[in-house]
Amino acid sequence: MNALAIPPRLLLGPGPGNLPPEVLAALAQPLLGHLDPVFLTLVEEVKEMLRRVFRTANPVTFPVSGTGSAGMEAALVNLLQPGDRVLVAVNGVFGVRLANLADRLGANTLRLESPWGRAFDRAAFLAAVASERPRLACLVNGETSTGVWQDPAGLAGPVHAAGGLLVVDCVTSLAGQEVAVDDWQADVVYAGTQKCLSCPPGLAPVTFSPRALEAFRARTQPVPSFYLDLGEILKYLDAGGGRAYHHTAPISMVYALHQALSLVLDEGLEARWQRHHDAAAQLITALAPLGFTPLVPEGERLHPLTTLKLPAGLDEAGLRRRLLVEEGIEIGGGLGPLAGTIWRIGLMGHNARPEHVERLVSTLKCLLGR
Repeated sequence: MNALAIPPRLLLGPGPGNLPPEVLAALAQPLLGHLDPVFLTLVEEVKEMLRRVFRTANPVTFPVSGTGSAGMEAALVNLLQPGDRVLVAVNGVFGVRLANLADRLGANTLRLESPWGRAFDRAAFLAAVASERPRLACLVNGETSTGVWQDPAGLAGPVHAAGGLLVVDCVTSLAGQEVAVDDWQADVVYAGTQKCLSCPPGLAPVTFSPRALEAFRARTQPVPSFYLDLGEILKYLDAGGGRAYHHTAPISMVYALHQALSLVLDEGLEARWQRHHDAAAQLITALAPLGFTPLVPEGERLHPLTTLKLPAGLDEAGLRRRLLVEEGIEIGGGLGPLAGTIWRIGLMGHNARPEHVERLVSTLKCLLGR
């Protein structure tokens, strides 16, 4: 039987990205059982490191077994009951997904629509909170489909005053741009491993505030999911509760996340945020002479993922295909109303480095005959 022969790629799309060698080595470690005390010690260390990366003291902080979308679903499925009011700021694909998921759970969903490529209006968001008094107010901190960064600071107080909880999607921002859960007073924050953490896809770090945990425990109906039921998961994760079996955790992925988090903390969060900022700035400056211009205004940009409007006459799909097939470089196209009009270039985690920007820019110049 032939061994796998995977072609090398420089992954500069919206995710996943290339892995550090230390994370690849962690994936090759021998398997342990999901109740092995050595593995459970690693889980506890991962939970503590996640608290530091999320910048929170929340005891209920852990990796959901699933991708970032599982983190999103875990946030909503544990806190919503049919008929609950939900406010979602929608300015991209993942705001749409949050709202659609709330609909599926039987919520009374209010969509605060904003143009794709712009941050939403904070005053309008807070006015909707005051008038609708939603059980959940949801926003995407780093909108992967548009490259928009939305600051959650100052939103939680009014949400709490209206009797609600603040839910924040940090899938593309965690470890690449400032995330400060406790300073934000956010109640549920979720992320993914395959972006700025430089880990394979397959786990979704989440954190629940004590306020969110209290709301969960006050439910009057069962959680409409076994796999994502927070109560059942905590029976397995609670070091003092006897570790009741819930599901078989993805052992090797936990190894990889443990190593990835160690690298993040060794580098330092502020230094890592700055590295992502600098890589995005370098990319924008270097591609400007080729006619690529930022979609998102400065101050609203998501540093780990840059969206660029294309020069006139560019064969968008053809050039992306040539980059991938001929040069081994992956970048992303636009989604929804932005399809065919922008590129999404991810410089995330291990890939947020000057040499990767230089390789992409020099390759594009050659392909464009510049």
